[in-house]
This record gives sequence, structure tokens and C-alpha cells, in this order.
Amino acid sequence: MTSDAGLLAFRELDDALGLTEMAGQVLADIRTGKNNRHTLTAQFRQSVFGRLAGYEDVNDADRLGHDPAMRWIVGGRAVTKEAASTSQMGRFETEELTSKANLTALADLSEQWIDAFHARRPTNVVVLDMDSSVSPTHGEQEGTAYNGHFGCTCYHPLFVFNQFGDLERTSLRSGNVHSADDWRSCWNRW
Repeated sequence: MTSDAGLLAFRELDDALGLTEMAGQVLADIRTGKNNRHTLTAQFRQSVFGRLAGYEDVNDADRLGHDPAMRWIVGGRAVTKEAASTSQMGRFETEELTSKANLTALADLSEQWIDAFHARRPTNVVVLDMDSSVSPTHGEQEGTAYNGHFGCTCYHPLFVFNQFGDLERTSLRSGNVHSADDWRSCWNRW
């Protein structure tokens, strides 16, 4: 019995598009020894699909690890055993994904997914739109600053979208920068 059977349709879409498989190919495995029961692709799937199902963090990973739908979604050994535990998922999200190599890979992943999508249906013209936004913060988070325009302490990220509304690139910026600051470095990543 599962309450998350709707995720199976999303996994089929993921298989057709190859999104989490692509993520697994670019993520660097920093684990040593025999502490690698689940592949990075499997843990990435468990993290993404857990969020998609409405689970905010990895606290429910032990319970979800036994859920038949989540086990099928994760794949690999999870199909016959169980998906990653809370402690395994915690290490994955706080140590594996936050390594310098993986942060860089994740920053480029959105662009790779969009490129793969457009390779299936090429376009002759690409229109890009750069927009900044406000991301209010609370407490003493590194890189935040007061922004007089928004009237709060925040980050002031820059987003680049294409004409289809796909997020092509993003740059996290300090809260006190002007809307157009650093647009060239974001643009030059192409």
C-alpha cells in the first residue's frame, strides 16, 4: 500500500526525459569504502521525488524507504530491499551534494536539462529574459543584506529564462546589489 502512487507517473516522465539519470552522470561520488549501498542517482531521485510528494526534508526517509512506490522510483537495490535511510539521505544532502564539484554540477544541470529538451525539438531563435527577484531571509545568513527597494534583508538572485519560461541560469547575489549588477558574468557562462 502506498499513498504516493501518483509519483509513478512522474518517474515514467523522468525515464523518458532522462533527467535524474543525467544528474547521476554529472554528480561526483565523494564516498569512500563500502558506504555506498545506493547510487548517487538513486539518492538524487529519492531526494527530488520526496520533495515532489510534499516531504520537506529527509526526516521521513526511513518511512519512505519502505514505501513500495518510493522503492520503485528510487530503483536499484531499493526495489527488493529499501531506499536510503534518514541518516544516509542526510549525509547525501549535506555532504555529497554540497561538495564544490557537485555544487558546480548542480548549477549547470538546469542548462543541460534544457539543452536535452531542445535537442529533441530544435529552435532557430532563442529569446532570453533576465530578471532579478527578492528572497527574504531571517537571521544572520551569509551574503544577505538590506535592500531598500524591497524593504527587507534578503538575497537578490538573478534569473535567466528562455521564451518557453525555462530557467536557463541563476545567480545568487547579495541583497544590496542593484537589479542589473553582475548580469555580464551570468551571461558569459554561455
